Amino acid sequence: MNRGTLAAIGAYGLWGVLPVYWKLIQTVPAIEILFHRMIWSLLFLIVLLSLRNQWQWFTKIWRDRRVLISFTGSALLLAINWFTYIYAVNSNHVVEASLGYFINPLLNVLLGVFILRERPRRWQWVAIGIAGLGVLYLTIQYGQLPWISLTLAITFALYGLLRKTAPLGSLSGLSLEMMFLFLPALGFLIYFESAGVAHFGHARLSINLLLAFTGVATALPLLLFAYGAQRVMLSTIGILQYTAPTLQFLLGVFVYKEPFDTVRLIGFVLVWSALIIYSTDMILLQRNRRRAESYAVE
Repeated sequence: MNRGTLAAIGAYGLWGVLPVYWKLIQTVPAIEILFHRMIWSLLFLIVLLSLRNQWQWFTKIWRDRRVLISFTGSALLLAINWFTYIYAVNSNHVVEASLGYFINPLLNVLLGVFILRERPRRWQWVAIGIAGLGVLYLTIQYGQLPWISLTLAITFALYGLLRKTAPLGSLSGLSLEMMFLFLPALGFLIYFESAGVAHFGHARLSINLLLAFTGVATALPLLLFAYGAQRVMLSTIGILQYTAPTLQFLLGVFVYKEPFDTVRLIGFVLVWSALIIYSTDMILLQRNRRRAESYAVE
């Protein structure tokens, strides 16, 4: 197993166990955790950029208005996604959060169709249809949309779409997004402090340290993913991406004892079946392409 694969596994593994981290600070409101995540992420990223001497992009980026608008949008989507996820974990909806990230790859296909004008293959449409049935089934049975799952899936899919066409890498791009969010986050934290409802500096030492290390918890898996994605085949990344929601699902059911009745089981089985079809189609496509390339070389 090469270093790229190990890095990708490490990234998805860390994302998969991230609920454990948020549970450790669940006494802090989700919105306050979010603002700390923005603040400490930027500080940690500035250190990384300085150590790597990767500031060349900083002076150039401000001249391109379209890029700035794009990253403002991606920053807002990321903030919504982060808040929803932290709220989901700390309100005992880890299983529902995992469903959102199971749905996400299929939603990416739909965005490719309607925005990038891509032409999905037949089995991709079948997978999307089955996943849609799963969501519809859960909606009818529970009488409401699984809004946490859909919010996570939609915001992360749109975020990925914006970042796909962005000229910045993962480290510099995330740094720019945190720069846009830094001042609003700092302003709210100052307000919380003045109102006497802030937790940082007033909670026990372990809570303060965990809040401060939210930046590391955010950036580390991202850096591992960036390293792995450059060295691993797309089909491998496509399979490994299910590691994170699978770990989240297992944590929700077996560690945090969240309810998982027959209705949820049927809904999840439909989505999992869709992912099996989608992944198999992707693997076969990659295999056929490699075979065609090998014939061309011969």
